[in-house]
Amino acid sequence: MASLFFSYSHVDEDLRNQLEKHLSALKHQGLIETWHDRRIEAGQAFDQEIDAHLEAAEVILLLISSDFLASDYCYKREMARAMERHEAREAIIIPVILRPCDWHDTPFGKLMAAPKDGLAVTKWPDIDDAFLDVGTAIKGSLRSRGSRRHAEKAATRARTPAAVPVVRSSNLRVKKEFTD
Repeated sequence: MASLFFSYSHVDEDLRNQLEKHLSALKHQGLIETWHDRRIEAGQAFDQEIDAHLEAAEVILLLISSDFLASDYCYKREMARAMERHEAREAIIIPVILRPCDWHDTPFGKLMAAPKDGLAVTKWPDIDDAFLDVGTAIKGSLRSRGSRRHAEKAATRARTPAAVPVVRSSNLRVKKEFTD
């Protein structure tokens, strides 16, 4: 099961909630478990919880809007670390364009965004169709990551020398003595 981290501006919380509902099928199939900062409980250290879940996430959704871009925390902290992990091939980043904004010249602008063609979710005639497209993109990324992991494991096994069988000498015999 892949852990999925939502990086978003709280202004976009309603859209995040809708997207999370659309990802329920992936949760029920055991493909993902999701986390966002609203799951931080009273008494927990805000920054530490976010950092721990961001570091553990295999898939990071950047929920892009003008508010996300304007947020120093989202942009300079979460997105910057997410991009480092993506470039190190430790995690997959999927920019999800929620509302129209100028995102193409950002560090994540080189990544394939969802929904299709980077058309903002709010610009789709039916928002459910947009979120369905996002869910399909996430599922495709999970399959691709699974295939890549399988290939990497196979390559590692191919590079690892096979255990050399121990050759036993045929001239060794154990003397058999029987007693009454």
